[in-house]
Amino acid sequence: MIPAAYALLDLEAVRHNLQIAKRHAPNAKIMAVIKANAYGHGLLRIASLLLPEVDAVALARADEGIRLRKAGFDKPITILEGFVCAEELEGLYQYHLDAVIHSSQQIDLLEQRRGEGLISVWLKIDSGMNRLGFKGREVEAAYKRLAGCQSVNRPVGLMTHLATADDLYDGNTPRQVAVFNELTKDYPGPRNIANSAGILGWRETLSDWVRPGIMLYGCSPFIGQEAEQQGLRPVMSLKSRVIAVKQVIAGESVGYGGGWVCPRDTQLGVIAIGYGDGYPRYARSGTPVLVNGREVPLIGRVSMDMITVDLQSQPEAKPGDPVTLWGAGLPVERIAQAAGTIPYTLLCGITQRVRIVEREHG
Repeated sequence: MIPAAYALLDLEAVRHNLQIAKRHAPNAKIMAVIKANAYGHGLLRIASLLLPEVDAVALARADEGIRLRKAGFDKPITILEGFVCAEELEGLYQYHLDAVIHSSQQIDLLEQRRGEGLISVWLKIDSGMNRLGFKGREVEAAYKRLAGCQSVNRPVGLMTHLATADDLYDGNTPRQVAVFNELTKDYPGPRNIANSAGILGWRETLSDWVRPGIMLYGCSPFIGQEAEQQGLRPVMSLKSRVIAVKQVIAGESVGYGGGWVCPRDTQLGVIAIGYGDGYPRYARSGTPVLVNGREVPLIGRVSMDMITVDLQSQPEAKPGDPVTLWGAGLPVERIAQAAGTIPYTLLCGITQRVRIVEREHG
């Protein structure tokens, strides 16, 4: 039995979105970003789908990469946060995971290591994100140390991350690319700059490798845009059903806190979804919901297990009718905007009680 709240995945959409990345960066190798449980879509599921069609994958943390290795995946896996101690470094060697090097302490650990084997690394350049990586004059010393380290494969890769590429009108991205190019011009090794926004919107960020992430799951990486504008197809549709329909008279309030008051006699629907499933707690009244494929507005406060919607435009609605909270027919970007957040948080926030169901094509 499928529970009231479930997430329907269109896995063909992942392949479709990957092809868009490849068309935008035809000369680059693809490092698919599948961190955070593949943005809520299931790590092993998405890895199984993507690994035959990409050159490598990227994850945030070592335990995610080890899980893939234990499941039998043998393509290159890059750990974006690298390692923080000798024990973690040994795990990367044991499971043949590549590391992003962003601090001198990591290089210390590599130089101190006396075990067998080599590790492939990406030197992280801080070109303006001011989060991880080496800046300015630090880059030369870090590169030379890595290039001379007996535990490290050559050539050393060169990577940076874009801070504002989601804003197509912000001039910071070209500045970051210029900083990166200047700092790395004298060094051999593959370059790796573009995230989803870079791939789709900033040709100057395309280099030897690209790192598609959110676009693979059918979301726009750009502020104020929806996936359809880039030809992307949503992978996840969050679904539920109506569990009750009732009449509320004008002047009565709905939900916790009584903040929403009926301006008129209202037919409302109760839907089995809430923040306990990952639906955003701060979605405002008026947030669109699809009931029987037609939009109705959210009313009242989102609770743990339920939301309420105004069914005045659908007087024929009844318990059991299908509901879409986001996905096909209702872009997740619209829900994120109504909740004052971003699509990433919604996709990654699906909870364990939401069953994942794969769509069967044909």
